[in-house]
Parts: sequence; C-alpha cells; structure tokens
Amino acid sequence: MATSVTTRASGAPSAPDAPVTARSSWFRNSAPTLIFLARRLLSSAVVLLGATFIVYMLLSYALDPLEDLRQSTAPNKEALIEARVRQLDLNTPPVVRYFKWLGALFTGDLGVAFRSGQSVSSMLGNALPNTVQLVALSIVIAVGLGVLVGIVSALRQYTRFDYSVTFLSFVLYSLPSFWVAVLLKLWGAIGFNDFLADPHIPPLVMVIVSLISGVIWSSIIGGSSRTRWISFAASTVATALLLLFLSETDWLLNPSFGVAGVAVIGVGIAFAVVALTAGVQNRRVLYASLVMVAIGTALYYPLQYAFVHASWLLMLGLVATVVIVGIVVAKLFGGWEVSQTARAAIITGVGVGALIFIDRVMDVWEAYSNASQINGRPIATIGSQTPGLTGDFWVTSLDTYTHLLLPTIALILISFASYTRYSRASLLEVMNQDYIRTARAKGLPERVVTMRHAFRNALIPLATVIPLDIAALFGGAIITERVFAIPGMGTMFIKALNERDPDPIMGYFLVTGTLLVIASIAVDFIYAALDPRIRVNS
Repeated sequence: MATSVTTRASGAPSAPDAPVTARSSWFRNSAPTLIFLARRLLSSAVVLLGATFIVYMLLSYALDPLEDLRQSTAPNKEALIEARVRQLDLNTPPVVRYFKWLGALFTGDLGVAFRSGQSVSSMLGNALPNTVQLVALSIVIAVGLGVLVGIVSALRQYTRFDYSVTFLSFVLYSLPSFWVAVLLKLWGAIGFNDFLADPHIPPLVMVIVSLISGVIWSSIIGGSSRTRWISFAASTVATALLLLFLSETDWLLNPSFGVAGVAVIGVGIAFAVVALTAGVQNRRVLYASLVMVAIGTALYYPLQYAFVHASWLLMLGLVATVVIVGIVVAKLFGGWEVSQTARAAIITGVGVGALIFIDRVMDVWEAYSNASQINGRPIATIGSQTPGLTGDFWVTSLDTYTHLLLPTIALILISFASYTRYSRASLLEVMNQDYIRTARAKGLPERVVTMRHAFRNALIPLATVIPLDIAALFGGAIITERVFAIPGMGTMFIKALNERDPDPIMGYFLVTGTLLVIASIAVDFIYAALDPRIRVNS
C-alpha cells in the first residue's frame, strides 16, 4: 500500500488505476450538471403535476358531458344519462377522479374518448406525426430565413432594405393567421393550379419581378453607388433569364435539376457556406467544401439505383454517411482548425444531398400531377394526403409535401416576422458593445467581427424564444390546422373540446406541457453553450 501511495505521489499511477481515475474525474466534473438537471426535472415534474390538477378541475366544472343528452328527445333519455354517468364516473368527486386518472397515467393508460371509444394514446399517435411534419419544416425555414434577414437588416441599418424589411415584418406580424391561410388557398392553390394549365409568364410580369429582384439584391449587397447599380443590373438580368427559361421550357410541368444543376447549385452552396464560416480566402476550407460537391455530383447516378427501394431509414443512413465523409475530407486537408473545415464540409455535403433528394422527388412530379386523383391540380387545399392515391416512397413523399406546402407557408410568414425583429434588435445591440469596437480596432475582417464575435452573442435572446415557440407549436397550430383540415394536435384538441371529452384534452395538455418543460430546460443549456460566462451547475 505504501508503494502505491508513493507511486501516485510521484506522478506515475499504475496502469489498472488510470481508467478508474479518469472515470472518477469525469463523474466529478459532470456532477454539478447532473445535479442541476435532476433538480430541474424534479421541480418541472411538480409544476406539471400541479398544472394537470388545475386543468382537470377546470374541465370537470366547465364541461358538461351530459348536455346533449339533456336536450335529447329520446324516450330512454334517463337511461342514457344514467349510463353515461356510470361510464364517466360522474358521481365520484372531481378530485377523486383526478387521482384515478393520475394512477392510470402512471400505468401508461391515458384514457379513452367516450364518444368514439378510441384510446387517447392512439389519437395522439395519429395526430402528433401530422403536427410534427408541419411544425418541423416551418420552424426550420422560419428561423433560418428570419435570422438571416434580420442580420442583413441590422448590417444595412437605415437603408431602403432595412426600412422595407421593418415594414414587411410589422405587416406580416399583424396579419390574422386565418386570413393568411384563406389567401394562400385562393392564390397559392387555386390560382397556381389554374396557372399550371398553361404555365407561360406574361412579359409584363417578368419585367416587374425582375426589377423588384434587382432592387432587393442591390439593397442587400450595398456598397458604393457603382456597386449597387452593378448588382441591380446583374440580378435583374439573371432573374429575367430565369423567368424566361421557366416560361419557355415548361419546366414547371416537369421540373428537374439534373446532375449539372446539382453541381452548379452545389458550388454556390459551397462558396456561400465558406464565405460565412471561414472566408473564401481560406483555401483549405473552400477546397474541402468543393470536394464534397464533387463527391455528391459523382454519386448522383449511383444513388438513383439506391433510391429504387428508398425509405426514411435509408435517408438517415445517407445523412450519417455525409457527416462521416465530411470529417474524413477535413482530416485529409488538415490545417490548424480541422473542426471549422469539417463543419463547412458537412453543411455543404448536406446541402448537396438535399438537392439530390429534391431532384428525385421532382422526378415524379409529372406522373403525380397526371394521376386521376390529382387531375392536374397538384397543390392541395385541405387534408394531409390524397384519398385513394397509391405509389412508392417518392410519390407518397411528394403528396405529403404538396399538402404541407400552404400551411407551412402560413406558419412561416407569421413566425418569420417575429424572428426577423428579434434577430435585428439583438444584433444591433451587440454591434454597439465595446468588445466589437475592440475587435475592429485590432484589424479583424468585418466577416470575422460579425460572424464570430457578434452573431453568437446575438443568438442568446433568440435562445429563449425559439425552444418555447417550438414546444407551443407542437401543441398544434390550431387555426392553421382547422383552415387546412389537417388532423393534427390542434384539430384533436378542438374536436375534444366541442365534444366535451376530458380525456383527449388532458392527453393534449400533457404532451404540450411536457414539451414546454423540456424546452425550458433546453434554454438553460443553450445559454451555457452560447455564453461561456454561464455555467449549468447546481
């Protein structure tokens, strides 16, 4: 034993003890975080338990499940009332009924909808996937576009672009969601489907859209008067040529990127990603990203054979493969910051993979549009799928996307406005801090000042809003789901409320409340990841 102590003191621990020491060190370092997480989970569970009690009591006294029977003229009215009283155990006090419901909950039984006889678990299993599909896509796009436009607006403060974005944000934020949904059904579905019967763009529309595009891009790029005029002319001509191509080739009736389109757009993605993350002057990062584009382009045709038996499991496997290949490519290029190279390579690879996926989905567009169930009107206005339509993975995926298109746009327009305002205000506040002026005084490029020093700190206020918004939306975009007849969480809640059915309402509240609790805990960890001054511990 004395020898062991001496050996440890001399700094040469025995081989068998090293793993134990490493494990002890890991537990010692992780203990504060684990204790904090346990405390938060315990306190959140108590809060959620109290909230379920309050909601259950409110439902017990506010809802009358016997109302329809009291107004009934059936000869056996009293017998029906007595049967429902026994079915719902209404003779038992609400407090006792709550603890019965809670006991069943701990066994995994969420109850049964007494009118349909369907279990609440199966109702949630049917409604939640529809809401997840709708919310996930809308949140990703709204956050991405909102943060991007908000940052550009802050960097172009007091310009025409900034004023236009501010005005548009306030307009979108003030629009009623049901009105936006109705307009989208009128113009985005009915109008666009009529347009697809003869997809030729009038010259006047081409001119107007091209000029608007030129104004927008010249405002975003900024710079001197000469630079703005050049960007205006280039973007106007490029938009006009694109619209002319779409009009004259009937691309909208049979869309496709092709291997050339994937390669060209992929190169653009690579340059954009590198410009934002490392700067195009960083050749290692740029070459690694371009290699990912080359690999994706080379695999374009081989992947078509793999897509014959496509599934979401295969897609997840391909995403994991992209991540591994991106890391390997970054390691091969080396450099002093491999993580930065890997990040850019992975993002570029995922972007190219997304292009190939979209191209394969568009490959079935013509056959889908000409199907008898679609009848040349592919943009749907109601529901989550086309009744009677059968097909492979790509047909069903396209059918899902055409049904999700309009409700997703409706959610994006409203959420986009708030995220734009948040990100703009946050970045403007950060850009006026002393450490930003110090970074500029040190001679750092403006890209480094903005993306590395300002952007990360500007995300801290958004870290509070976004997780809670996601949790709230998972509860169901009630109005949007009702307008577009999507059988999601919001529709399930409204239906249960109209039928005065307490168990589905409690199941809905339990899911929504749990997600809000998880989101509030996630906010603390996101804070710690974004701000080194914050530590998540007990």
